[in-house]
Parts: sequence; structure tokens; C-alpha cells
Amino acid sequence: MALETQTKTVVGQFDYSDEDVNKGVVEFLRQMAEGLEKDGASMSQIPTYVTAVPNGTEKGLYMAVDLGGTNFRVCSIQLNGDTTFRLTYTKVAIPRELMVAKTAEELFAFLAKQVEIFLRTHHGEHFEAHIRRRMTMSSPEGFKDENVFRLGFTFSFPVQQLGINKGTLIRWTKGFDIPDAVGKDVCALLQTEIDKLHLPVKVAALVNDTVGTLMARSYSSPGKSGAILGAIFGTGTNGAYVEKLSNIKKPLAGEYDNSTGEMVINTEWGSFDNQLKVLPNTPWDVQLDLATPNPGIQMYEKRVSGMYLGEILRLTVIDLLKNPDVALFKDDNSSYNDWKSTTNIAEHSPIYKQWGLDTSVLSVAAADSTPELSILRQELEANLHIYAPSLEDAQAFKAIAGAIGRRAARLSAVAIAAIVLQTGKLNDPEQDEPIDIGVDGSLVEHYPYFRDMIYEALRAIKGIGEEGAKRIRIGIAKDGSGVGAALIALVAARMEKSTSTADFISDLRLNAKKTDLTAVPEDSELAAGE
Repeated sequence: MALETQTKTVVGQFDYSDEDVNKGVVEFLRQMAEGLEKDGASMSQIPTYVTAVPNGTEKGLYMAVDLGGTNFRVCSIQLNGDTTFRLTYTKVAIPRELMVAKTAEELFAFLAKQVEIFLRTHHGEHFEAHIRRRMTMSSPEGFKDENVFRLGFTFSFPVQQLGINKGTLIRWTKGFDIPDAVGKDVCALLQTEIDKLHLPVKVAALVNDTVGTLMARSYSSPGKSGAILGAIFGTGTNGAYVEKLSNIKKPLAGEYDNSTGEMVINTEWGSFDNQLKVLPNTPWDVQLDLATPNPGIQMYEKRVSGMYLGEILRLTVIDLLKNPDVALFKDDNSSYNDWKSTTNIAEHSPIYKQWGLDTSVLSVAAADSTPELSILRQELEANLHIYAPSLEDAQAFKAIAGAIGRRAARLSAVAIAAIVLQTGKLNDPEQDEPIDIGVDGSLVEHYPYFRDMIYEALRAIKGIGEEGAKRIRIGIAKDGSGVGAALIALVAARMEKSTSTADFISDLRLNAKKTDLTAVPEDSELAAGE
């Protein structure tokens, strides 16, 4: 079978048509609703207790820390109130022995110490100001705490969130194993160690980096209204969006501010359609899934994210190499090769190793528009050790890689479209600005035309169409775990102030009713109250 013919057959198996896209959107909306109604659904739809997003006018100095793996990052973010900010940060490696410490205290004491070192290095003046705080009745807490940093804690491990700054650890991943911490509130663990060092820091928010992406985009995006969705399309994929509180039917365990009528939801959409009702499922998708540690789980992510696209391409190429009737990377003699040589694949080529093909090669293939695909062919030689690939070989490789990338982009559009339709913004007469979406990750940043392919699919979706797609603005949002976490700390501080002030006023009124305010207190009573 001619290589060109077989390539077209393979490419056709990765086709995700307009009809498929529309079926995907309908099912995505159904699974979103299911996740809002009950726990245990395919899409978890996790309430974050964040009930407002910034609009770019916010000012102040906030902190963020990020424990995402083997490194710990400490940041301070100066919000300038004009959609810009200044970021200062340090990053340290977590000592291996602390990743498997006997007690949670050991790890969190180390984290708190890094916060102290950062503050002494970059914000020494806050220690002096903190010491000078004086007792006052001007705030319900009984002291002025304008010099206390509000901190957002990005904790990239499975937690059960119980409030904006409360969450119990479900289990460790990424090489950590400290059983003592499981089931405990990670914010409280960090705050306890911070307090031991007498630092002017309050852990105000527990942060998911996808929620942080939404917040970072809301702050930096042009316009008066914030973003409706923050999405990651990188090594993994996930989205967080602004949902109406009235649509959240399952019980909310923790405290939250309901004055906005909204709450940010962490969709965990990587597990969309684990049942494969609408997701495409080629033989290579099946092979990939069976070889992962979690077969049958994260089925949407396994077709969209950068972690898996290179492996799908590798498995496809390997199947073609095994077919004796397909002349991919095979030459009978040099006359069949435009480089007047014969193609050879080294025994140690990454093409023969599981996960050996990095997704970046898809970007190289998509970007190469040279007549002889010389850039891609150099990549095949240099990194995959496929020597003297012919033009026909490179064309086949490029076509298959392009089909896998295009399918990922169109599947990404399914999630974006469903969120846009769920919010109802396209039909809101008061929505006179673009519908803003913040995205982050290597695919949207580095894969050529990925966003263009998303828009192509959006235009084909019922309820969006050409005109609706024009109103959707997809922009890059960087550093959700830093800037985004600081912004969630800001929102948390406002909620805290609003709630505590309201409670304080309520208590004063209650006391006033119980007290005869016309009575003049004795001197001794005044002295006791001072």
C-alpha cells in the first residue's frame, strides 16, 4: 500500500468532525450539570469557595507560596491597580528527607522558614511595622493588621476543600509520603509553623493553579469585566469557571460569601467522558490508555494534553513501521529517497521507547513550511535518530502529527464552548465586552495555530457560530500559582473583612439592645474596659 494512501487512512481516524464537536458539547454540558448535582460524577465540579474575580483595579501587596512538587516557591506580588503587577520570588528545592518526614511539622516548619527568609530579604520593613501594631477598636479583630501579608497557598496535591482557606490532605503524590499529614488541614499546618516564627503572614486562601489562572487573567485582561474561564492546555488539562450559586445543587460544607451570587468551580475536566460516550477512540488511544497507571481514567486529558500527544504519535508510527506493506522510513534503494540515500532508524531511537517521543516534535512538524520539510527532517535525525528520512516520510509524519494536534485543539474547543454556553454570556444583553478566557500551557503557547484551530471549531458549534466566536477572546494568562494565588488571597481578605465587619456590627447592635446606653458607667467600669 502506498505510503500516501495509508497516511490518509490514518489521518482520517483522527478526524473530529463538526458533528462530533457538537455532540461533545452537549455531553460536556450534561456532565457539568451532573457534577454540580452530586459528588462522584465523571467531572468533579469542585466548589472552590472563591466567590469573586478581580477586574484589574485592585491594589496592594500580597504573598503566594507554591508547593507543586520537588520545589517550593515563595512570591510577593505588588498589584498596581492598572492591570499590571510586580512579581518578586525565590525558589528552593525540598530536601529529600523532608518529602518522607515522620511528621507534617518537619515539612511545614521548613516551608515557614523559607517564608521568613524571603520576608527578611525582600520585605524587612514589615517586621518593624508588625511589631508596632497597636490595639485598637477600629477593627473587629482588635488590632490594625494592614501590615500583615495575606498569603495564597498553591498546594498541588489532592485535597478536600472545606473553605477558601481550609482543606484536608487526601493523599500525597509526586514522591511525597508523610502519613502524619493525611487528613489534616494543610493551611492550618502552615499557619501553625508561621505563627511559631511570629511572622506577619496569614494563610488566607488554598489555591488550585487552574483557579489561579482564571484570577490572573481576570486581573490582567483589558475591559471592565473579569474572565469567565481559566484553562490549562499543557502537560495536563483542566478548567475553572465562574458559576451561579443557584446552579450548585450539591451541599457546600464550608463557609462562603454568597453576596455575589457566584462561585468559581474547579471542573477537573480531564476526566470528562471516561465512559467514552462521545470521545474519539482510535486503536492508538486504546494502546496508550492500557499502558498508563490509570487506565479508564482521565480519558479527555489523554486526548488533549501534551503529556500524551507525543505518545499517541509514537504508537501510530510504530504500527506503520510494523506493517511490511507501508514504506514509512524504509527505502529499497537510494533511488527512492530524494536525499539519494536510504533511511535508517537507530536501535536506540526514542521512537522505540514508551514515552520516548516528546510532544514538542508535533510543534516542530506543524511549524515547518519549508518546501522540503528540512527543519522537520533535521529534527527526526537529531532527536529521533531517524537518519536520511525522505520527503515522503516527513510529509507522512507531518500529516499524522498535524491530525493528532488538530483533534486536540477541537476537543479543547468542546470544553471552552460548553463553559461559554453554560454561563449564558452570549445571550446577556448587558455583556457588551468580549467574553474573556484565560489560557496557559505549552500547547496554547507553543503549538502553531492551536488557538486558530480552537476558533475554527467554535464557529461550527450551535449556539456560538461565526458571530459568537468573534465575541470570545482567548488570551494567555501566566503564573496562576503565583499571581493568581495572590489574587485569591486578596479576594479572601475582602471576604474576611466583609464577614468579620458585619459580625462585629451585628454584635455591637446586639450588645446595645442588652445595655442601657443612657446609664453613665462608673469610673471602675471605665477602667476595667480600657
